[in-house]
Amino acid sequence: MTSKLESDPRLDPRIKAAFAGVPLGMPQPNVASREELLAQELSPQGVAIYAHQVALFDTMNREDIAPSIGLTVRTEIFTSAPDGNAVQVQFIRPESNATLPCIYYIHGGRMAFSSCYEGNYKAWGRMIAARGVAVAMVDFRNAVHADSAPEIAPFPAGLNDCISGLKWVRANAAALGIDPARIVVAGESGGGNLALAGLPLHSGETWKAYRRW
Repeated sequence: MTSKLESDPRLDPRIKAAFAGVPLGMPQPNVASREELLAQELSPQGVAIYAHQVALFDTMNREDIAPSIGLTVRTEIFTSAPDGNAVQVQFIRPESNATLPCIYYIHGGRMAFSSCYEGNYKAWGRMIAARGVAVAMVDFRNAVHADSAPEIAPFPAGLNDCISGLKWVRANAAALGIDPARIVVAGESGGGNLALAGLPLHSGETWKAYRRW
């Protein structure tokens, strides 16, 4: 059966090709428990669908779109509380000794999947850093599909990781070359929800938080 995406004459053929094989708009069956959800999402079909999504996002990691010239990109690791798990941060900044403001970015994916190390986020981080700021992208624990860490855990695990990461970034501001008084918390989709859920007023601190769609 031809999907609406495939038959729509308004779409660029390159977009159609990129989404070929992705079951867009297919309803997922309701589940009665987290165990049933994991069985559905981690089945061979679910894993294949997710792998296709990751491959699509990785195509966006292009130098002609987001040049890395003039930027440094590295991975930092911190210990999250209260579980003591290790969390990675993709840290991007212009090549300079200046003390910079920092964007603390939380990726989307319904808090269930995706990673700041997928191609779209790598490119997005470089685009932001190219504006003259540092970018710290936290790879918090997802609820369904693992990212750079093998653990998956339900809410509030991801939120705890994001809060712990923000504390770590601020505590290590001098080593990172950032201004601890100029940290903006931002995110999109599920990451935007995490930014707004517990970060802006955590522990009496006032943070600027932005949600992108």
